[in-house]
Amino acid sequence: MQPKARSDEQDDKELEALGYAPSFRREFSNLATISFAFSIMGVCSSVASTFNTPLLLGGPASVTWCWILGATNCLALASSIAEIVSAFPTCGGLYTASAQLCPKKYRARVGWVVGWLNILGQFVGLSSTEFGLANMILAAASINGTYEITAGKVVGLTTGLLIIHGLLNSLKTRHLAYFASSFVFVNLGATSLIIILLLAMTPRSEMHPASYVFGTEGLINGTGGWNTGISFLLGLLSVQWTMTGYDATAHISEEVRRAAYAAPVAITIATIGTAISGWLLNIVLILCSGPISDLPGPSGSAFLAIMVLRMGSRTALALWFFVCVTAFFVAQTGLQAGSRTIYAFSRDRGLPDGGFFGRVSQGTQTPLRAVWLTVVVSVLPGLLDLASPIAANAIFAMTAMAADLSYIIPVILRRIFHSHPEVQFKPGPYYMGDGWLGVFANVWCTIWTIFVCVLFSLPTEEPVTPANMNYAAPITVAVIAFSGLWYVSGAHRHYHGPASNLPNEGKGGDMDVDLDERDAERLEVDGKEEA
Repeated sequence: MQPKARSDEQDDKELEALGYAPSFRREFSNLATISFAFSIMGVCSSVASTFNTPLLLGGPASVTWCWILGATNCLALASSIAEIVSAFPTCGGLYTASAQLCPKKYRARVGWVVGWLNILGQFVGLSSTEFGLANMILAAASINGTYEITAGKVVGLTTGLLIIHGLLNSLKTRHLAYFASSFVFVNLGATSLIIILLLAMTPRSEMHPASYVFGTEGLINGTGGWNTGISFLLGLLSVQWTMTGYDATAHISEEVRRAAYAAPVAITIATIGTAISGWLLNIVLILCSGPISDLPGPSGSAFLAIMVLRMGSRTALALWFFVCVTAFFVAQTGLQAGSRTIYAFSRDRGLPDGGFFGRVSQGTQTPLRAVWLTVVVSVLPGLLDLASPIAANAIFAMTAMAADLSYIIPVILRRIFHSHPEVQFKPGPYYMGDGWLGVFANVWCTIWTIFVCVLFSLPTEEPVTPANMNYAAPITVAVIAFSGLWYVSGAHRHYHGPASNLPNEGKGGDMDVDLDERDAERLEVDGKEEA
């Protein structure tokens, strides 16, 4: 038997041990998986779209220090997620894991809430990414201040981009994997090129001193009312918005070869790479930024304004094209991950659709129904911008909070119920161990995420008005409350937690994972490969 076929067979056995019949082709190689993980964070485009927030609220020093502070703490969360993904390599990701990491009587309720938090976070995240990409494209058109950007143009372009990504995600898995393999090179290549050109084209005499980039000279409170400490910490919003989507790689794990190894390793490598490259990019941007009074400039993007200042409009726009391409890749990977989440939730009867969206196309062996449901639903938040930009921004604001809460719930459950007889967590190949390292990473990332969620809840300006009010926390709480009421009022009749779809397990039945069998199979395949 060929190594690839043997690997796929082993992956399928592990999936069956988790209670699911293999439905996808495993076409994602190690390179494609790592590239996918890098692309969901999209360091170059994500920094570009969020750079205004730390710069204008906390100042240059907030940009540089908050990035490395946030990125370091995000690594603890990424590592905690990676070891859970390694143990549960299914397209349900952390939703499936959450339900399996608590006693049976809680599984349905936990799975329901985490599932909806994760789905809504991905829907709104995809919509906000496309919305941000549309604004980035239009910002290039208005670089000289002569082109008027209207809500209709932004919403129209956002909708068009979602349709394009829907078409691309309708391709077969091998085409998606081939396409994804190039993402990391464009992402890191564009970031490196911007760094090099900014340093090369900025006269030494016009570069800011270290005290401005790293010191107190770079602390500028732009909040209008918060103290300097809070304004500085608001710079964390940029890195937290960028370094999210850790679980996206988990959602394609049924399409990944040696998923229990490749998916968690990709998450870790992408997090470290994004942390380092993003910090360097932020430092160089501040170093070459010119007077802060001239920012964000006519385009409304401080990132683009700095590039134009140092490179001229033609070179800046040429590079801006690649920044937009990286944002395009973020949306591409986001739609793929989101559609797999919908597929998994429908497969478990979490949607009131009778499993309609939990099926794969015979032609492409991808969940086309889930892909286009994701496209249609993701159009809706953008349409709100036509009626009320405040409402649209309020919906977009819940993205990171909903996603982060869905990340830490399985981490918390893993520690609370680690000795419960109905919860036997058997680690995968990626594991931080039973000692202090694993416990510290789990506890610390939980504390950090809760702290960041508090920051996500704060209005960024004072005095607070209906226009600048931060609605992230109320909307997230409302989503949790609504999903709970929905479950109690009727959803409990069709949803009973993750359900096996194996022929001998029956429809919609609760599943117990044969973890000892999975361990034995892993040892068997490892022994064969070594031989």
